[in-house]
Amino acid sequence: MLEYLDEFIIIALAHFFAVASPGPDFAIVLKQSVQQGRKNALFTSAGVGLGIFVHVSYCLLGVALLLSQSPELFNVFKYLAGAYLAYMGIQALRSAKPPQGQKEAHAQRVSESNWKALQRGFLVNALNPKATLFFLSLFTLMIDPETPQQVQIFYGVYMALATWIWFSILSVILSKNSVRHFFYRAGHWFDRGIGVILILLALRVVV
Repeated sequence: MLEYLDEFIIIALAHFFAVASPGPDFAIVLKQSVQQGRKNALFTSAGVGLGIFVHVSYCLLGVALLLSQSPELFNVFKYLAGAYLAYMGIQALRSAKPPQGQKEAHAQRVSESNWKALQRGFLVNALNPKATLFFLSLFTLMIDPETPQQVQIFYGVYMALATWIWFSILSVILSKNSVRHFFYRAGHWFDRGIGVILILLALRVVV
C-alpha cells in the first residue's frame, strides 16, 4: 500500500477541495440542518456519503469511460439531476409564511423521517454531475490504470467516509440553536432563498 501513498495523497487533496466547495450537497445539508435539526441532517450527510459509492462503482465497472465517450448519455444524466434539483427548489419556493409562532412552525418541520433524509442526501449526491465529472477525471487521469482494483476500492471507501465526516461536522455546526435561530428570523424567506439556490444550481448543472 505504501507504494501508492503519493497517489493517495493527491486523491485525498483533490477530494478535500471538491467536497469543501459549495454545491448541491452543501445546500441540502444546510437546509436540513436548519429546518429539520441535527439528527435529520446527520442522516442526510450519511446519504451524501453513501452516494459516493455510486460514482466509485460505475468508475470501477468502466461505465465512467462510457459516460466520457458518450455526450448524449451524460446529457441525459445532467437533465435528470437538474430536474431533481429544480423540483426541490420549487418545493422550497412554495413554502408559505407560517401563521403561528416559531416553536409551532419548528414542530411541524421535524416530522420528516430519518429514512427520507438519508434518501434525499443519497439522491442529491448520486445525481450530482459535478461529482460525476470529478470521479470521471479522478479515475481516468489521476489514478494509474495499473493500480490494483482493491486499492481503488480503498480510495472509494476513504472518499465516502471523508465526505460523510465532513458533512456531519457541518451538520453539527449548522444545527446549533444559535445558527438555527439566526435563520429562523427570516422564516419562510430562508426556505425560498434555498429554493432559489437549488434552482440556480439546477440551471448551472444543465447549461
